[in-house]
Amino acid sequence: MALRNMRVWRYLEEVARTGSVRQAAEKLHLTPSALLRRIQDVESDLGAALFERTSSGVLLTAAGEIFIAWIKNQNADLRRVYSQIEALAGLRRGEIRIACSQAVARDLLLTEMKAFRAEHPLVKMTVNVCDHANAMRLMLAYEADLILVFRPSHAAELQPLMSIGQGMVAVMARDHPLASKPKLRVRDCLMYDLALPDPSYSGRELIDQVLARGSMQPNPVIESNSFDLLADVVKGSEIISFQVDVGAGHWRKDPELAVRAIDEVDGAYGPLVLGQLKGRTLPLPAARFGEQLARRLDAMRSLPMDERAAKAERTARVRETEDEAE
Repeated sequence: MALRNMRVWRYLEEVARTGSVRQAAEKLHLTPSALLRRIQDVESDLGAALFERTSSGVLLTAAGEIFIAWIKNQNADLRRVYSQIEALAGLRRGEIRIACSQAVARDLLLTEMKAFRAEHPLVKMTVNVCDHANAMRLMLAYEADLILVFRPSHAAELQPLMSIGQGMVAVMARDHPLASKPKLRVRDCLMYDLALPDPSYSGRELIDQVLARGSMQPNPVIESNSFDLLADVVKGSEIISFQVDVGAGHWRKDPELAVRAIDEVDGAYGPLVLGQLKGRTLPLPAARFGEQLARRLDAMRSLPMDERAAKAERTARVRETEDEAE
């Protein structure tokens, strides 16, 4: 299909995403009847129905799923071609799409984005802050060029570009009874009410695994998918929350909070992984930004680390080897 049909592909993707011709038409600034005619034209060319009409909207047919997957592949290849053409005149324009854990968005990723845009101000950056499962889904759907997540699930499709070990920390009010200790055991924290991340986050999965090893029952009084809210909750109280070490940088600067490392003997550590879809050639802007992020992570790894972080590094390397072997 010619490049002029890219607009029609976008129409079909939007209908598939929303599951509604009307909602897609509103977002695309078309009338529902005009959008429906475009869909019917493509269905006529293919000789197959792409959508099944239901009382609540539309669903992709088997043929529709195949065609939408093809569109996503074509879009990814075309973005790469555009990027290569841009490279002829230097890195000026383009788009970088990143899916990342909430823990890395505010400090690590924000700092690197500002540094990159200072050199390439015309490059657009799209950041989707989500849990590790959704980050993987976006990568597989060609909707994210790079992912930066804590403890991603095993997947043969993930190509790690860099990984570093990360431990968990406890976050509490500055005057909390445990704030006087430089390092804590999980059992110390279980003496107090807890404010925990949403179960969908990999950091929460790690916390639950560590808590399950002990005999004491935790008392989570608050759960949220907002780490900032969890930090605000512990202020002025004896509630304790948890965070990945890399995500606690701005909290360490907060005069109302105390951040204390969890002792390595509790096994509260895991890998922070920068990755992309295996076998995919990234557009130039995304590839360059990935290289920048990898250098930053490598610099963080070269700093003095305690044994907990070293163990996490070894675990991450073993996982990378296993994925490559698959």
